[in-house]
Amino acid sequence: MAAITTTQRPQARQTTLAGLGRALVQHQRLRLDQATDIQRKADEAETGFVDALLASGTMSARQLAAFAADVFGHPLLDLSAVDPAALPADVLDRKFAAEAGVIALGKRGGRVSVAVSDPTDTKLLDRIRFIAQASVEAVVVEHDKLLRLVEKLGRSAADTLDEIAGEVEGVDVTSDEQAAQVDSSDIDDAPVVRFLQKILVDAIQAGASDLHFEPFEKFYRIRFRVDGELREIAQPPLAIKEKLASRIKVISRLDISEKRVPQDGRMKLVLSGNRAIDFRVSTLPTLFGEKIVMRILDPAQAKLGIDALGYEPDQKEALIEAIKRPYGMVLVTGPTGSGKTVSLYSCLNILNEPGVNISTAEDPAEINLPGVNQVNVNEKAGLTFAAALRAFLRQDPDVIMVGEIRDLETADIAIKAAQTGHLVMSTLHTNDAPTTLTRLSNMGVPAFNIASSVSLITAQRLARRLCTCKQPLDVDEGALLNAGFLESDLDGSWVPYRPVGCERCSGGGYKGRVGIYQVMPITEEMQRLILAGGNALQIAAQAEAEGVRDLRRSGLLKVMQGLTSIEEVLAVTNE
Repeated sequence: MAAITTTQRPQARQTTLAGLGRALVQHQRLRLDQATDIQRKADEAETGFVDALLASGTMSARQLAAFAADVFGHPLLDLSAVDPAALPADVLDRKFAAEAGVIALGKRGGRVSVAVSDPTDTKLLDRIRFIAQASVEAVVVEHDKLLRLVEKLGRSAADTLDEIAGEVEGVDVTSDEQAAQVDSSDIDDAPVVRFLQKILVDAIQAGASDLHFEPFEKFYRIRFRVDGELREIAQPPLAIKEKLASRIKVISRLDISEKRVPQDGRMKLVLSGNRAIDFRVSTLPTLFGEKIVMRILDPAQAKLGIDALGYEPDQKEALIEAIKRPYGMVLVTGPTGSGKTVSLYSCLNILNEPGVNISTAEDPAEINLPGVNQVNVNEKAGLTFAAALRAFLRQDPDVIMVGEIRDLETADIAIKAAQTGHLVMSTLHTNDAPTTLTRLSNMGVPAFNIASSVSLITAQRLARRLCTCKQPLDVDEGALLNAGFLESDLDGSWVPYRPVGCERCSGGGYKGRVGIYQVMPITEEMQRLILAGGNALQIAAQAEAEGVRDLRRSGLLKVMQGLTSIEEVLAVTNE
């Protein structure tokens, strides 16, 4: 009997429809052949059914999400309304979430909510259940939005910092003194180091005076103070706040383990062989971490000279005459950030000659001045302003500079020094020059001591300087008179300008700042007024009679010169 041979045909690969594919066919959103073809393409490309479906253009991501939520009874969520910072970071492993294409929305008790585009993927839901050790509630979202958010969350803090910072070359950040070598993987984290260098360089290039590193519950913010205004620069990942704080603390010679009390330190940014910028660093514990403020101390600012500060010719003459005297007291007043220190340093630079012995007591010394004996006040160690002043008087000084007169003891010693053949320079926090005299009196300084020792008081403010893109401002005469201009000023020889905004000033209309000053020499008539117990209003009236311009008048003069705008002067000066 002849053997019967049979020829076996190769079996066609069976295409199994996924749960979502079957539902689409059952509800007549897809034909069976369409669904089978999409599933086959997904299998060949080793992607999910949803990816292949959306690639075919048969349905949009929004339509698919609405269908899945409706048919399977799951909540529907628009991911564009979700704040990524508010999402929990510890429910699912970041690597697993990125690979699986899911996002944990929240966890409460033994239940975790996850955003998925295919709620029928039971294998994935089971894995999530195992990893989270909780029951899983699927929330349907649009597939494209889900992928974008997964990619964003999947990037590490290091990747984000690299993206922000890029490459920074040619700079070196060190402590002001040679810091001890600290071995810590946290603070030597390369992306954090590069990011900090980038931020510091950007701040200097932007002409910033201060940098603010601020942690909050849901985000981390970095702001620069440019021309007196705070501007938000970046929002790096919240995860880096501890590393960034530790890095700043190490190079500022601060205790990295102490996070409960404020600390002060210094650091240096070496830009090139002949230029280095100092930073004064202050930390402050807040609810969500340490806020760090860095004040930029550019030594070049102290060498600008009197002419660059914005004094009018008569004001400059009066100031130089006062500091050239062999004895007496010169006081600089104004709020924090009004440029008092720069003004004092500029005066010290004029006096800084080989034949002059200059000593300063500051809290702390902001800018290093070669040839000047600078002392940092240290209240914890007992080195107060008063103690430093007493020591100075035994050091054969010619010029003494006290950072700030805060109490009667300091004021008393400073005044006695001014009366005994020394030139004393200091600062006070008062609004204008006349109120400075009453402030000293309120401290307890006798009137005869004030009258015999104080030779000149200057009050100052900083106004933003108009950029070159400025345009003439059309304003009626009444408004100018209300602002403080005199009838004689409105002679048509000048026009006020308004800010416009261009690339140079980053659209703000202002670039740089200009000083506004009230320079009030203490004349014999004022001395009589002080001895008679005159108040600030009487002293101000006498100063005006002697031709001393108040802050508002000095500011309006800057408007007439086209240096700043009317609204800026009104904002920084008192009526």
